Amino acid sequence: MKPDWDALGSEYADSKTVIIADVDCTAAGKPLCEKYGVRGYPTIKYFNPPDEEGEDYKGGRSLDDLKKFAANELGPGCSVDALENCSDAQKKELEQYIAMPPEERTTMLESLKEELKTAEAKHEALLKELQATYKESMDSLEKLKEASAPKIKLLKAASPAPKAEASATTKDEV
Repeated sequence: MKPDWDALGSEYADSKTVIIADVDCTAAGKPLCEKYGVRGYPTIKYFNPPDEEGEDYKGGRSLDDLKKFAANELGPGCSVDALENCSDAQKKELEQYIAMPPEERTTMLESLKEELKTAEAKHEALLKELQATYKESMDSLEKLKEASAPKIKLLKAASPAPKAEASATTKDEV
């Protein structure tokens, strides 16, 4: 993916509205990655003004997919300060929020953020629980395999080979 990402960056190197960049989350960029919730690598995040929190890119990773996304989705976004970037449908939807008192918008935004934060924490807790259950199950399975292998081997050794097939090269594995 890195060569395609670098090619996309070269294509947009002179753009006044789109920046293609990468951050090494294992070195100096670690605090930035933590701030934006980057947990796995490679992760693609994109930011369209006025968005300051970024969104996770979930599209294809080929150069063609990345080019299509960049051409159609990246750049200044629709906002009260940039209505020229809004479609008629976006303007209509935005009007209801523009008409809201600022305190109500802030409260609604904070409430949604808190709801997302709570859901993420619940999801992470479930993931940890599932991983622990999976590890217990794998450990139990491995112990059973180890404990039963000698007995299985003896039981097979005690059983005479079928007379119809005189294949001495057949092997059973556990």
